[in-house]
Amino acid sequence: MDDSPIIFARAEGIASIRFNRPHVLNALDEAMVAALRAAVETAARDERVRVVVISGEGRGFMAGGDVGRFHAAGPEAPALVRQLIEPFHEAVVRLAEMPKPVVASLHGPVAGAGLSIALLADLAIAADDAQFTLAYARIGTSPDGSATWSLPRVVGLRKALELALLADTIDAAEALRLNLVNRVVPRERLEAETEALATRLAAGPALAYGRIKRLMRTSLDRDLPAQLAEEASAFAACAASADFAEGVSAFVGKRPPRFTGR
Repeated sequence: MDDSPIIFARAEGIASIRFNRPHVLNALDEAMVAALRAAVETAARDERVRVVVISGEGRGFMAGGDVGRFHAAGPEAPALVRQLIEPFHEAVVRLAEMPKPVVASLHGPVAGAGLSIALLADLAIAADDAQFTLAYARIGTSPDGSATWSLPRVVGLRKALELALLADTIDAAEALRLNLVNRVVPRERLEAETEALATRLAAGPALAYGRIKRLMRTSLDRDLPAQLAEEASAFAACAASADFAEGVSAFVGKRPPRFTGR
């Protein structure tokens, strides 16, 4: 087994970023956040990559920050937190802003920063054994990794405050009901279902996906007329692409489109 904190692979337009500290439930330490930032940057810059999948090795997706490291740091914990958060947040911003769909493949514990990443992803698929908790309050701190930005947008302010303040654990079925994830599948089917979803996205209209992602993610920052103007601009840009010409031709010809991302 690769002993790197992040296992990164690329194939058929899909970049896989896999957390790989299973002995501590993939908890984030300095080496992992540095490797995560590097992997995200590589995936963002590689024009061959059309979708990014984030998953975890071992019995869970991620348990959050490495609390053992915080404890060992003692009075130096604030400095350690800064060392962790700054590159972590750089990776988070890059994931949100890259014009490529990001899929979270979730199983077992999805806690703290793990839940932040799951919420940030464009789509999330969970195994039926997944357990979710925004665990920060349990160790006397507030969330990071964009959870306070994502969660109110997904579940509303009142429910977001409940999940953050009480830090209760919810199961996969409740996560689906709350829209924390898009679908729940049997644990033994998670890898196959994730691959099928990623393959479908990789074959899709990459330029349009990028526009869709940006329009959705920035929509709450604009009033309706401004959003309509952005939609018109994005549609016009897509209409100039080879993918649009192919999509229209395929629709008229009653055949499946063959998108190339151009």
